[in-house]
Amino acid sequence: MAPALIAAPLWTPTAAPAQALQTPRAGRVERLANFPSKFVDPRHVEVWLPPGYDPQAKRYAVLYMHDGQMLFDPSTTWNRKAWHVDEAAARLMAAGQVQDFIVVGPWNNGKFRHAEYFPAKFLPHLPEPLRQGLVNQGLQGRSQSDAYLRFLVEELKPAIDTRYATRPEREATFLMGSSMGGLISAYALCEHPKVFGGAACLSTHWIGTFQRNDEVPSAAIAYLRGALPDPASVKWWMDRGTTELDAQYDQAQPRIDALMAEKGFVPGARYQTRVYEGTGHNEVDWARRLHEPLTFLLGR
Repeated sequence: MAPALIAAPLWTPTAAPAQALQTPRAGRVERLANFPSKFVDPRHVEVWLPPGYDPQAKRYAVLYMHDGQMLFDPSTTWNRKAWHVDEAAARLMAAGQVQDFIVVGPWNNGKFRHAEYFPAKFLPHLPEPLRQGLVNQGLQGRSQSDAYLRFLVEELKPAIDTRYATRPEREATFLMGSSMGGLISAYALCEHPKVFGGAACLSTHWIGTFQRNDEVPSAAIAYLRGALPDPASVKWWMDRGTTELDAQYDQAQPRIDALMAEKGFVPGARYQTRVYEGTGHNEVDWARRLHEPLTFLLGR
């Protein structure tokens, strides 16, 4: 039986939904409203600037975080939960534990989130009828992940590097996401290792469905086997919890870990894979451990 699928420069007013501007407790958020794209639908992009942001005095690393509407202010989110990235980042910067950085959070695209975040190059490795079922139901008829990556690399990053005082080199450009956001972060690091220097993939949704299965993780492994970057050239963080949807990752993530080891990824300063016992698939639990992947990627 097939596993159940998850349904899942100028900014002008178009189709992005209304949501109050996120108000962080530390630093400030600027919204690039309805950021246009030739590749994907327009969406808001939230840009967090740390306390004391000074474009005349210094340049900043950049962390691109998916699901941008969930990052800073729980009063504006659908489930009243948030990552509180601003608080964790500001504390680490004030303590001198990480380099100065800004956070860029493109919103997810609602019902097309799965289509944009599920890696297109997994699909050829999936058996029928699962592949077509996933495309028709989960991906709303077609994969948009490669288009989403083009949006990030060809449109959003150049705009951010022009508008803000960034360090544009790959060594100062990172990705982070959870669940499907972890999946697209891993895919982006494999597809664009000359653009991104590292990724943190929290509670990565390797199973691609609501339940354990072998097919989607096997497709991910088949893709990764030929696409992983040089272990010495990137930083890569992976983790999972043990409750809620994360409980379904107890077979898939160890398979990914085994492949990473086979390909030369050794736990240390450039690679980590962690299990957080008793934690689940939600922003509260991701926020509680956020300081760890932030320090791993951006530590001094």
